[in-house]
Amino acid sequence: MTCPATLLVVAKAPVAGFAKTRLTPPLTPHEAAEVAAASLLDTLDAVVHSDVTHRIVAMTGDLDAAERHGELCGLLAGVDVLPQRGRTFGERLANAHADAARAGLPVLQIGMDTPQLGAELLTEAALTLLDTGDAVLGPATDGGWWALGLPTPQPARTLTDVPMSTSRTGLLTRNAIRQCGLRVHSLPTHSDVDDFDDALRIAAATEGRFADTVRRLRHRTTVTR
Repeated sequence: MTCPATLLVVAKAPVAGFAKTRLTPPLTPHEAAEVAAASLLDTLDAVVHSDVTHRIVAMTGDLDAAERHGELCGLLAGVDVLPQRGRTFGERLANAHADAARAGLPVLQIGMDTPQLGAELLTEAALTLLDTGDAVLGPATDGGWWALGLPTPQPARTLTDVPMSTSRTGLLTRNAIRQCGLRVHSLPTHSDVDDFDDALRIAAATEGRFADTVRRLRHRTTVTR
């Protein structure tokens, strides 16, 4: 049974010096982009195999210059790809929600930093959004969030005033959505990839392109040292 919701991924093209710059050091910019590509590929794989009606990727950056360009294009062929709009990250998030909501369905938005999450988990999160009729927020262990689900796009405009990438981003996002008159239901807490230690922890507990890439680069980094 298909879940009548839109699954939205907000992503950066995995280009050296543009994506996952907090992995450098110990990785080189090229290696960090390899990790970003593997993370995005695993995320897209889960999205494509999830049971949702619509799948959208809001992308920024030069996809033609991305690592693993051919593989990415193969998976992106199964989704609608839209350009991100806005100057700040908060503006781009809000505009991506507005663009994704044009299908008239609730939108569950994720990033590309949780490659360990599979299709079944994403489907369950979308179903929770539908069941509650309110908002859902997936907390991240660093104080941010890995998922935000909204029944309509208007509350996403409040994201333009929420400081991103801080230990209070999750709390501030929850409060901003509540001020729009919605209850905010919590999804399970997960870790996302901010630095190389995060990447190592997630790779140790999962399988896939991301785990394989991180393990290979960990070995290379160890040998180099």
